[in-house]
Amino acid sequence: MGVSASSSKTEALTTSQTTSPGISAKTFTGVGNLIKVLPTGTVFLFQFLNPVVTNSGSCTAVNKTLDAILIVLCAVSCCFASFTDSYTDSDGKTHYGIVTNTGLWPSSSSEDLSKYKLRFGDFVHAFFALVVFAVLSLLDSNTVRCFYPEFELEQKILLQVLPPVIGAISGSVFMLFPNNRHGIGYPSSDDDNTTS
Repeated sequence: MGVSASSSKTEALTTSQTTSPGISAKTFTGVGNLIKVLPTGTVFLFQFLNPVVTNSGSCTAVNKTLDAILIVLCAVSCCFASFTDSYTDSDGKTHYGIVTNTGLWPSSSSEDLSKYKLRFGDFVHAFFALVVFAVLSLLDSNTVRCFYPEFELEQKILLQVLPPVIGAISGSVFMLFPNNRHGIGYPSSDDDNTTS
């Protein structure tokens, strides 16, 4: 009786272990796609500079202007990254470019880069990257204390609920429009060579 109970536990464990990689792989892929939306360097730059620029939420007019400039520059960077891609040429070097209607710009004359054309999904990614960054930056505690301090006290629940909701919506959209671009700062999937 002890042997059959232990073998059924082992079978259940084996069954759960064999089905888990499929589910966990899909989960990691979805999270990976969501992470690829915002350039890591841009988000790090914002998280690093925002407390300094806002004086930890105690803003003057100069602090507000500097923080607004920081938010706009980082938002433009997030959108711009959605319209970049890379390829590896026949010599093994990785080249980066801006996605256009005809392919990548600047392009080499020896490579056919028409498969890197601008797509509808690029605009979807740029829009949702902007939305995710806007939520991240505009609901940051230092930004809230700097620009609209009364909002933090009155709408605390909204400040707690909105980021996960926007993240879930964006994650769902990114699963519908998967991003296969390897923009500036992201290596190509077949990249193990030098870059130019």
